[in-house]
Amino acid sequence: MKVVTAALILSAVLTAVCGQSPVVSVRPRAPAVRLGETVSLQCGVSSGSQPVQLEWRRTSSQPLGDNVKLGPDGAVLTIVNVRLNNQGGYRCTATNAQGKSSITATLSIRQPPKVRVTPPGPLTVPAGESVTLECSVSGKPRPSVSWFKQEGGSETEMVSMTTDTTASLQVTVMAAEDAGMFVCRARSGEGLAEGWVELELEGGASAPQASVTNTDVTAVEGQSVTMHCNATGSPAPVISWWKLRAPLPWQHSVSGGILTLSNVGRQDSGQYICNATNAAGFSEAYVQLEVDSPPYATTLTDEIAARPGDALRLQCLAHGTHPIRFHWTRVGGASMSPGAESTKDGLLKIPRLKASDSGTYKCAATNHVGSSEALTKVTVRRA
Repeated sequence: MKVVTAALILSAVLTAVCGQSPVVSVRPRAPAVRLGETVSLQCGVSSGSQPVQLEWRRTSSQPLGDNVKLGPDGAVLTIVNVRLNNQGGYRCTATNAQGKSSITATLSIRQPPKVRVTPPGPLTVPAGESVTLECSVSGKPRPSVSWFKQEGGSETEMVSMTTDTTASLQVTVMAAEDAGMFVCRARSGEGLAEGWVELELEGGASAPQASVTNTDVTAVEGQSVTMHCNATGSPAPVISWWKLRAPLPWQHSVSGGILTLSNVGRQDSGQYICNATNAAGFSEAYVQLEVDSPPYATTLTDEIAARPGDALRLQCLAHGTHPIRFHWTRVGGASMSPGAESTKDGLLKIPRLKASDSGTYKCAATNHVGSSEALTKVTVRRA
């Protein structure tokens, strides 16, 4: 009787252990990616009787999509070149003979801010009247949004009524100084977006006020640079660009107050001037551009022949944006002579050469933009 009872208890324990519904997990649970990126969701079975079948479905009942791929065992779901319609919930369901369980991962798409200002400008406002400017914003994560007034190269933040998706600014124009250029600016970890609207006092001429978005711009050689100039005034000023004491680079374009320089070089560094002119006068705003370039390394000689006991001096030079760091090594991995010494300005000194010092020496010049190398072959032999 005891044997039968023990057998029944063991059978019940085995059934409880071996006959278990699957328990699943998914990671990451709430991924957030940018458009065009690739993301993978991993569905794992932590316990449960085998065999277990895994299945992925959208919580919205929509098809997975033509850019969604499943791994060979169904555990990994990969979304390639993420699009907006990939956003939402993805449910992994695990099924075995004892039952099923599921878990959901939610994909959100990070989007840079966008703004839309209404009504569009320029707006002519009679003296004493008010106008309401509304800025609609979108983006993930939700951007912060503020209104600013630009005056003479500076900005003043305005008090506005804000919601999750809008910022409304009421402006009362009593005199010409109440009009001007108003900027709605939305900012998040994904970037910055701006919208402008100009208010003009009806019936009165006002001198221009030019302003630029950034007064100091740094670029790397070969990049494109965009400079934004805005101007207020009545009548609407004409905006033009030039470079201080030099013509504009030949690879440039100007459109609506925006100056674009393509494939910039170090020679394009300097001060750029935005000029706004109307019948009431003119105004200028300035942008200082600095173009950084990687180093270009050279040595004073490509090949040196010397005798044992001679002193060796190899000078490495480099053009490019400073500071530039120099580092000497031997090609092929051979160690430097025990007496070798290098200086921060690129000079390598070996006080007494030996035959084993023969070989090719490499100078690497590096700055924050890039690096460059130059070689010198050294031959040490008796005359």
